[in-house]
Amino acid sequence: MSAEQVSSLCEQLVKAVTVIMDPASTQRYRLEALKFCEEFKEKCPICVPCGLKLAEKTQTAIVRHFGLQILEHVVKFRWNSMPRLEKVYLKNNVMGLISNGTQNILEEESHIKDVLSRIVVEMIKREWPQHWPDMLKELDTLSKQGETQTELVMFILLRLAEDVVTFQTLPTQRRRDIQQTLTQNMEKIFSFLLTTLQQNVNKYRRMAQANCRVGIAALNTLAGYIDWVAMSHITADNCKLLEMLCLLLNEPELQVGAAECLLIAVSRKGKLEDRKPLMVLFGDVAMHYILSAAQTADGEGLVEKHYVFLKRLCQVLCALGSQLCALVGSDSDVDTPANLGKYLDSFLAFTTHPSQFLRSSTQITWGALFRHEILSRDPLLLAMIPKYLRASMTNLVKVGFPSKTDSPSCEYSRFDFDSDEDFNAFFNSFRAQQGEVMRMACRLDPRTGFQMAGEWLKYQLAAAVDIGPMNSKTGEGLCSIFSPSFVQWDAMTFFSESVISQMFRTLDKEEIPVNDGIELLQLVLNFETKDPLILSCVLTNVSALFPFVTYRPEYLPQVLSKLFTAVTFEVIEESKAPRTRAVKNVRRHACSSIIKMCRDYPQLVLPNFEMLYNHVKQLLSNELLLTQMEKCALMEALVLISNQFKDYQRQKVFLEELMSPVANLWLSEEMQRVLSDPEAFISYVGADNKIADPVLEDPSGLNRSRISFCVYTILGVVKRARWPTTLEEAKAGGFVIGCMPSGNPIYRNPCTEQVLKLLDNLLALIRTHNNLYMPEMVAKLGETFAKALDMLEVEKNAILGLPQPLLELYDSPVYKTILERMQGFFCTLYDNCFHILGNAGPSMQQDFYTVDGLASQFLNSAFVNLNNIPDYRLRPMLRVFVKPLVLSCPSDHYETLLCPMLGPLFTYLHVRLSQKWQVISQRSILCEEDTADDNPESQEMLEEQLVRLLTREVMDLISKEDGVHAAAFSLLVDDEMMSTDVTPPSSAELTELGKSLMKQEDVCTALLITAYRSLSWKDTLSCQRTTTQLCWPLLKQVLTGSLLPDAVTWFFTGVLKGLQTHGQHDGCMAALVHLAFQIYEALRPRYAELKAVMEQIPEIQKESLEQFDSKLLNPTLLKVADKRRKDNFKRLIAGCIGKPLGEQFRKEVHIRNLPSLFKKVKPSLETDVLENNEDGEGLTALFEP
Repeated sequence: MSAEQVSSLCEQLVKAVTVIMDPASTQRYRLEALKFCEEFKEKCPICVPCGLKLAEKTQTAIVRHFGLQILEHVVKFRWNSMPRLEKVYLKNNVMGLISNGTQNILEEESHIKDVLSRIVVEMIKREWPQHWPDMLKELDTLSKQGETQTELVMFILLRLAEDVVTFQTLPTQRRRDIQQTLTQNMEKIFSFLLTTLQQNVNKYRRMAQANCRVGIAALNTLAGYIDWVAMSHITADNCKLLEMLCLLLNEPELQVGAAECLLIAVSRKGKLEDRKPLMVLFGDVAMHYILSAAQTADGEGLVEKHYVFLKRLCQVLCALGSQLCALVGSDSDVDTPANLGKYLDSFLAFTTHPSQFLRSSTQITWGALFRHEILSRDPLLLAMIPKYLRASMTNLVKVGFPSKTDSPSCEYSRFDFDSDEDFNAFFNSFRAQQGEVMRMACRLDPRTGFQMAGEWLKYQLAAAVDIGPMNSKTGEGLCSIFSPSFVQWDAMTFFSESVISQMFRTLDKEEIPVNDGIELLQLVLNFETKDPLILSCVLTNVSALFPFVTYRPEYLPQVLSKLFTAVTFEVIEESKAPRTRAVKNVRRHACSSIIKMCRDYPQLVLPNFEMLYNHVKQLLSNELLLTQMEKCALMEALVLISNQFKDYQRQKVFLEELMSPVANLWLSEEMQRVLSDPEAFISYVGADNKIADPVLEDPSGLNRSRISFCVYTILGVVKRARWPTTLEEAKAGGFVIGCMPSGNPIYRNPCTEQVLKLLDNLLALIRTHNNLYMPEMVAKLGETFAKALDMLEVEKNAILGLPQPLLELYDSPVYKTILERMQGFFCTLYDNCFHILGNAGPSMQQDFYTVDGLASQFLNSAFVNLNNIPDYRLRPMLRVFVKPLVLSCPSDHYETLLCPMLGPLFTYLHVRLSQKWQVISQRSILCEEDTADDNPESQEMLEEQLVRLLTREVMDLISKEDGVHAAAFSLLVDDEMMSTDVTPPSSAELTELGKSLMKQEDVCTALLITAYRSLSWKDTLSCQRTTTQLCWPLLKQVLTGSLLPDAVTWFFTGVLKGLQTHGQHDGCMAALVHLAFQIYEALRPRYAELKAVMEQIPEIQKESLEQFDSKLLNPTLLKVADKRRKDNFKRLIAGCIGKPLGEQFRKEVHIRNLPSLFKKVKPSLETDVLENNEDGEGLTALFEP
């Protein structure tokens, strides 16, 4: 090797690097230059001298960086084959570069410092401590040369800790050697870090900027160690480190780093005894520094740097609170600190800060303090409760949208949130969290909370309405969701709801302030408003105060009349315009308040039943006054009260009377014709028309509402009518008609006769609805309604996870056009029909299951024309009809009802899903060749997401049916499953239904094939669920029979294909490896074909496979623990475990083990043979789709 060679190569490399980095280079030149550089790194024998020459100070930063990259490449990929002298030469030169090969600390580029420290760490990982015992001394010597070298030493120590401890990017034995040597030297390392920090801070105070850089580097390095070193190092020398960090909180340049270190130290878990010294931070000195730093940072207005620091400080105080809760009252005899008051005051300052993010950060800690057994009784904490509740009254007000300027919080929100939608999602969860904490506070002091709620409610009732600058589209002079009045009402309502409900739970009956409560209730009942948003809040307050009525039942009629007035609420009476969502919400709210009242206080409402019934009759008499949903909600309320008759005959007569209008309409000749003929149905609901004015004109609206009314009513009655809960009352009321062989009573439902009478037409409607999707029927839809059977936009957005625009929610009409209204009608009708069938089993029990030929009736209605039914309709059918039917069906009807129905269904679902996934996988292959559509709402994405959701629904259904008993599955498959053995219990059994389904050959085949094929479909969630809950129990069921060798290899290959698709996800990978291991162990002795499959795995070590196999086939040799066998098996199949895209083409780094420092570890079987294998490209021949 001559100097000329090196020089000329370096010139070429400099040119190549310049071409690569020059924005003006053409693509071709750049690629050629890149290829030249990469080939040089891979093949050139004189990389080291070239790299060192390019890294000289005289070169430009880009060239120097490339030179250092060459050296890093040499260490990572050629170290094992380098002669010893060349290693020493390289090491000495790199240390020389640190010593005098870089620019001054303030001038040097950060990427140069970074790559230089990386090279040293790569050498340390390969040689320290065995072959380079003086490494720490050398670093110490370097650091004495000056700030430039000290900073680089800090970078090296930090990177070493990250690679070895945090990311663990090296083989186990090397990691153990290095970590143990670091731990043995930790006292020296820590004292070196602290001394460096102290000296540089002192010099920095004399305004030396270079020392500030070193100080920052020292803090960053400390942060990398504090997390894992023994607590004794952090608390050594009377907690000198913590004291120093507290001092640095007031140094503007170093405060963020210091807060970071402090946070990591205070967040440490571990033995309580070791954590006791952390209580020093509650001392006067530490508290003083923390508080003054917070005040200074906050006093300088909103500057990003200070705000980041405040967030860190807030986290430090939260972590301190957690340590306090852990230590006080434990065995470690820590007393409540004297400065608790000071701590709570400073913590409250963060809770009242304008930043919504800081406010929310404090909530969990407040909750922990209010829940704490000892601290919650402390007078200082009890004195904080009124202050905390006052702060909550402000914090519950939804202000601070980043796009607005109506509150000091907005400015901070612009740092924390990208959009108003983001802020809205955050605020909703923050508010829910506050509700929890307020309830805990009120458990300790219920009266104060109630008093504050009462004052705020009175104030709000008396305050003038301020609608703010934005007018609502609902009507002139009404609030929008951003109006000052509404946000106050909204916050007050949430506050009173949380506080009052807790008071009733906490106080004894005689302590409840009934008079005050009734006074508030009267004020609310007398308050009148025409604003839908405010009226909604008023109704919530009525519900919150309703428990007081149980003490004064005479107020019930007033409450009912308030709610009934709201049921028919309109902003402008007799308006023809479509109602906005805000108005609809008020009406719906009133209905659900009535239902809730009848559900939770039926005994209280029962005496007023006649009054309630007359109210409802009056409202129902006018067909246009209420929507169908509102009518049915009121009927549901009546049914709930009728359950309190506790008299079968009386309730049956009442339900007959209630349902007679429905029965007359539903069973009429015209309706029968319409429900059973798709063409007549399309015409009746008006879907074959062409409409000129799609907003106002809707000639068939009344027809649709009649059908909806019938379906809603049947659903309401089936859902709500029940026999009494206690057996004695049920017997006395005539609800029990006998006993089962097991001794359980057989009940009868008073609604059965009425509902079964209507069942035929309901099934006819379902069949008709399914047939609407036939191409010839879709062709009959009118021009306006061509898309009537499509999904609603809202549904699409929900599936794609797109947020709804905020304002539109309240101000826009529920359905903007008649097309949307038609889509809503079809969608709701479809869902509700299936809800009725899903609820019918639990409601009518044996009367429903014994309906003549029920299975064939279902097959001829719900399951016709499934080929044309889109995924978004099939999903709800499985979820709301098939699953509940299966779960509630008694075992004596399995053979007659479920097996005949589920057999064809599963066979069909398997075919359908396989075809859909095939399309998706082919599409993804085509997409790689062709550029994919960038539009996130694109049809393809929606379809793919729907297939995913449908697959999950089907798998969930199968696992419910074959019901591997839920008790066996509290499964949390986590990343460490392999090491902690959280794998599905091999004892998992199928339920009785599962077993009877598996007896039928076609069903059995469909279930097995669906389960095993789904493992390679691209949906991680269903793969993990299927692997852990279904595959083995299903296969175990057929093991006793004579399985064909082809079937066995197909199942096993299916699992290996799954590993190829999902191997990159730890949870899936662990579960799939376990399943493959189970199958191989159980079936290999009977089927030699499995070994042939194993032999096709890329890069499998044949000798290791032979060893593994011979042990498996010779039971006397099977002494190795299950876990070790499984680990060996995992190494064998490593060639087919898929990797993330980023790792698929990565060049492997091999770090060799050095002679062991510590006692010899017993060599594990076949490990060496296996550890050195490279990654494969997948089971090539086997895994072609």
